[in-house]
Amino acid sequence: MPAAPPVPAPHSPPSAKRPPAAERVYTHIKEAVLDRRYEGGTLLTEGDLAEAVGVSRTPVREALLRLEVEGLIKLYPKKGALVLAVSAQEIADVVETRLLVEEFAARKAVPASPRLIARLERLLEEQRQLAEEGDLAAVSVKDRCFHAEIVRHAGNEILSRLYDQLRDRQLRMGVAVMEAHPGRIAANITEHGELLDAIRSGDAEGAAQVVRRHVSRVRVLLRGEDR
Repeated sequence: MPAAPPVPAPHSPPSAKRPPAAERVYTHIKEAVLDRRYEGGTLLTEGDLAEAVGVSRTPVREALLRLEVEGLIKLYPKKGALVLAVSAQEIADVVETRLLVEEFAARKAVPASPRLIARLERLLEEQRQLAEEGDLAAVSVKDRCFHAEIVRHAGNEILSRLYDQLRDRQLRMGVAVMEAHPGRIAANITEHGELLDAIRSGDAEGAAQVVRRHVSRVRVLLRGEDR
């Protein structure tokens, strides 16, 4: 198991009120796991984390317990915490759930409101700009926001909450795909454009088909099956 590389803790403006120590540690670790600065198989130690964030070990333990409940790490007494790799089963489960929610939402998005169209256009442009800057973590966030906007527009609060529970896994998988397949960034943006065009033109079934092709590709890429 590789040791965790040093990851500097984010700095807050001097005038900003700092969040509690455990929350700072939690945010530090979670962000590093989601954008893969702490990759699957990395062993984190309380001492290294306490030093990185500038806190004692007590809030580190609190943060690690919280992250274990979320399924991002596995605690080993007297050794540390192992960052869990994304499993094939998790990939399959996330993709299956996304398809169930997003195909339904894509159909419900038609006819689209001017607000939804404007929001999707803005998010798509932001994705293009971030892709040009090479910020994979930020591109993954905007990618997820694009899909989440369509889900919210469906107007089903239960489905929206279910979709929100996939957020962390989506972000982590998104960064993994873009790191392994850099060409996928441009393809994602193109497919988002196709989805937007289908919604804008009132083609509910066309939008659902774009979603199925687009989301299913994640499973193929993460499993290394793409040719």
